[in-house]
Amino acid sequence: MKPKLIGIIGGIGPEATIDYYRLFISIYREHRQEGYPPVLINSIDLAKALKLVSSNDLSGLAAYLLGEIHRLARAGATHALLASNTPHIVFDEIEAASPIPLISIVETACRAAVERKLKRVGLFGTRFTMQGGFYQKVFARESIAIAIPEAADQKFIHDTYLNELVNGIVKPETRERYIAIARKMKSEQGIEALILGGTELPLLLRGAIDIGVMLLDTAHLHVERAVAELLS
Repeated sequence: MKPKLIGIIGGIGPEATIDYYRLFISIYREHRQEGYPPVLINSIDLAKALKLVSSNDLSGLAAYLLGEIHRLARAGATHALLASNTPHIVFDEIEAASPIPLISIVETACRAAVERKLKRVGLFGTRFTMQGGFYQKVFARESIAIAIPEAADQKFIHDTYLNELVNGIVKPETRERYIAIARKMKSEQGIEALILGGTELPLLLRGAIDIGVMLLDTAHLHVERAVAELLS
């Protein structure tokens, strides 16, 4: 049997990709006392991906990502993942045409929500993730409701995500505003947990117990699942 090798579509953005690689090493070594996980990182053009999604050229985005997955497959990857939530807006299209199995961050987050018996969860991410409907579609299959912030809060999250977090900038005042938004969603919308639906969000909120709701760290959950696949 061909040895398993996880291919990562990264660079969208770079800070999250660095975090993914660190997570791969730490989670892998929780299961194996020595060695390092076999992974390939294909760092793609963040600006190109954002331009495609911003202009709603979803077929162009799918074609771009699929081409990069083919590149990973040619390099020997047996499985692949997208180290970003926003591109999952076209996950179904690229999964159907992918030459290798893909590990979905949305399906993985949904599995975690089911295991925790959650029924109503909040979602933070880029505007494309919060409004794209792809989280809602997957979670609805398990009768789990997705709540998103009100319009002004969505704009703040989207703008700071792309202008600060993607560039590795972590500001205490941004963190406080995010926490305030989550608390408001708990009191007004009854969320039981918050999905960190952007793989840069853990850089700001990982370990933020002061929010008052459970956090579903999609990056950590995604890598856990990928490592489980590697070791199976």
